[in-house]
Amino acid sequence: MRILIACEFSGIVRDAFIAQGHDAWSVDLIESERWGPHIIGDAVQVANGQPWDMMIAHPPCTFLAVSGARWMAGRQDKVLDALLFVRALLAAPIPRIALENPVSIISSLVAKPDQIVQPWQYGHGETKATCLWLNGLPKLTPTDIVDGRTPRVHYASPGPDRWKERSRTLPGIAQAMATQWGAL
Repeated sequence: MRILIACEFSGIVRDAFIAQGHDAWSVDLIESERWGPHIIGDAVQVANGQPWDMMIAHPPCTFLAVSGARWMAGRQDKVLDALLFVRALLAAPIPRIALENPVSIISSLVAKPDQIVQPWQYGHGETKATCLWLNGLPKLTPTDIVDGRTPRVHYASPGPDRWKERSRTLPGIAQAMATQWGAL
C-alpha cells in the first residue's frame, strides 16, 4: 500500500509501515529526524495531490488540545486555522484515514473520536490519552498491556524542543498501526 504519514517529523510511524513492506512516506513542514522517504511541504496538498491508500495524520495540537486551552485566549484565529486543517485532512480523497490527537476541541467541534488509546496498552508504562478518528479503518487492538501509569510527557522538562518530545508517537503504537492496519 501507499501510505502517507502526515505531520510526522520523527519517522517513527512511517518506518513501522516500511518495515511491514509498504511504500510509506512522511510529510511535514520540517525535515525528518530519521533518514527515509520524507516530503517537506503542506500535508493537505500532498494528501490531495497524489493517490494514497491510507493516511495517518498527526496534526499539531498546539491550538487543539484541551491541555493548552488557557493559552488560546485571544488566539481564536489560530484555533480556527487548526480546525480547518483537521477538516481538510479528514476530507482528503483517501479511502483509509486515521487522525491522531490528544483530548482536544476536535471532539466537540468536528466529531467525537472513534477510539482512545493509551501507551500502556502497547508496551509503554505511561499514560497519554490519544484520540483516534477513523475512516475506513478498524479500532486498534491492544498488543502488550503493561504496568506503569506515569504521565512522562506531562512532566517533560521545559525547553525549545519540548513540543517534539511530546508529539512523537511511541514505537509500540506505531507498530500496532502498521501491523493491524497494514494488513488490511
